Amino acid sequence: MDSMIIFLVVIGFIILSSIKQIAEYERGIKFTCGKFSGVMTPGWKIVLPIFQSFKKIDIRTKVIDVPEQEVITKDNVSVKINAVIYYNIFDASKALLQVENFHYAVSQLAQTTMRNSVGSVTLDELLSCRDKISTTICEIVDKATDEWGIKVHDVELKDVSLPGEMKRVIAKVAEAEREKQAVITKAAGELEASKNLAEAATKLSEAPGALHLRTLATINDVSSDQSNTIIFAIPLEILRAFEGKDVTKLVDKIKNNRE
Repeated sequence: MDSMIIFLVVIGFIILSSIKQIAEYERGIKFTCGKFSGVMTPGWKIVLPIFQSFKKIDIRTKVIDVPEQEVITKDNVSVKINAVIYYNIFDASKALLQVENFHYAVSQLAQTTMRNSVGSVTLDELLSCRDKISTTICEIVDKATDEWGIKVHDVELKDVSLPGEMKRVIAKVAEAEREKQAVITKAAGELEASKNLAEAATKLSEAPGALHLRTLATINDVSSDQSNTIIFAIPLEILRAFEGKDVTKLVDKIKNNRE
């Protein structure tokens, strides 16, 4: 009787110890006598002690922070750049059987690919086409990790650090570009103003008396400030009115009319 109880206790212990739980975000890789025997899905599973073993693999999206790398661009500029990678495991058995440490392997592959990709472009292309370079790195790493059962979703270049001297050069170039745009804008404004002035001058010359009215309006605007001294230039048209006439007789005539 005692032996039967002991036997049942041992059997119960073996059964309880054989029950393994796999979470929804995990997959279990089972080995029987050291050989791969299948992938365990979420739930309670039986793993016989001694004869069988298993290892859990997390299939959630993982993030790798690629450490800062010093890279020389195509135009021989030394820059420091880092990145972040998002990936997940779509085949747990390959991730465990095909590579020793898939997390470390993806990180190293990303570093090498990033150095090669950045080294094949110029500094201007690196600064202006970061999204394109990130996509290229993502495609290369994703293709290389397919045989490991890993899917790379995205690669983002986080920061590009330039040497202090290069920053000053870029700042000078940006300042020169702004000055260039300012000169172009000013020249365009002056051209537009000259066209408007030319059009106004044409209209004033075509309308009889318009030029005199404009002159009087200008004099009125200037005379509003008592501190201004006005030098009035008589238009040639007024002087031409006296051509061929005796000015003395004209003055006497004006006096007689007043008397």
